[in-house]
Amino acid sequence: MTGSDRHAWAEPGAFAVAEGVFRIPLPLPTDGLRAVNVYALAHDDGLALIDAGWALDVSQRVLVDSLATIGYELGDITRFLVTHAHRDHYTQAHAIRRELADAGRVDLPRIAVGWDERDSIRSIADRAENPSDARAYPQVALLRRAGDPWAADALESIDPEGLRAPDWADPDDWLRHGDRVVVGTRSLEVIATPGHTRGHVVFADDENGLLFAGDHVLPHITPSIGYEEVLAPSPLGSYLQSLDLVRSRPDAHLLPAHGPAGTAVHSRVDELLDHHSARLDASVAAVAAGAQTAREVAQRLRWTRRETPLGELDGFNQMMAVLETWAHLVVLVERGVLQAHSEGGVERFSIPTAAIGSQQVDRT
Repeated sequence: MTGSDRHAWAEPGAFAVAEGVFRIPLPLPTDGLRAVNVYALAHDDGLALIDAGWALDVSQRVLVDSLATIGYELGDITRFLVTHAHRDHYTQAHAIRRELADAGRVDLPRIAVGWDERDSIRSIADRAENPSDARAYPQVALLRRAGDPWAADALESIDPEGLRAPDWADPDDWLRHGDRVVVGTRSLEVIATPGHTRGHVVFADDENGLLFAGDHVLPHITPSIGYEEVLAPSPLGSYLQSLDLVRSRPDAHLLPAHGPAGTAVHSRVDELLDHHSARLDASVAAVAAGAQTAREVAQRLRWTRRETPLGELDGFNQMMAVLETWAHLVVLVERGVLQAHSEGGVERFSIPTAAIGSQQVDRT
């Protein structure tokens, strides 16, 4: 598959993926993900959108143009069902609603997101409302614990530019696991899938064999783990449990937030579970070879499909790699494969003495 073919899914338009369901890719300001898929579900009273896009002028223009090709406009949107509170999924819902309100619309579309996103949303809104506040990003302390003071210093120096408090307002509705959302003749079940974020949810349309998966299951990449406003104690542990939960449900056509639609959910979940199993094994091997911190372990691993060394990644992706490595090491400690202790404010990992002894016995 050529690079252009791999990114063909990001071309603008409204693409039918099921009867009455359209995939609308909206542009992102970074090269990495290129676009986010918003799904428009047609019903008698208008449209429900699953995810909303990033609050950018160019994104809204593409949404308006794409909706026009299927005979709709922004005023036809009745609700936003948001999989999680990252800005490329959440913020444009509020921006569109403000614009509709300014235009005099009274029955504004409702916004819904997972209940466990509330602390992150409120923390970001507070940061946006008080940009001079010197509070550090939560990942700063974690990166120092992970043995990466360079990334911590770089992150700490970033101003929270581009954050607008209205884009991070509370939703109208908080979604909980097991809730049912009726959209026309469809009944969507809300499935809590924490991991990528604490409050991530997916929407299962079991009758039609569809899973609106957000960032939980992506066809070509693995979602970032460990980067959100309010950190979970074990984000990868939560993510693996959520993958198992989705795998236990009926198989479905994957409708992801990034990448082409149509993959079988179960087969992709199996690939993701295999990937993280291999990363866990590689992390143990790195510690056994002498790496002690998350940064040191990340330096012994390879990243992206190109097997790139950590030092060849850009600064942001190095930070993400270290955070993800930390999340894998936490799971290994939870499983008793590794042990951890703090030394000078840095978390160091090692093979438990008993495990070393048993390995030595096994080899003889």
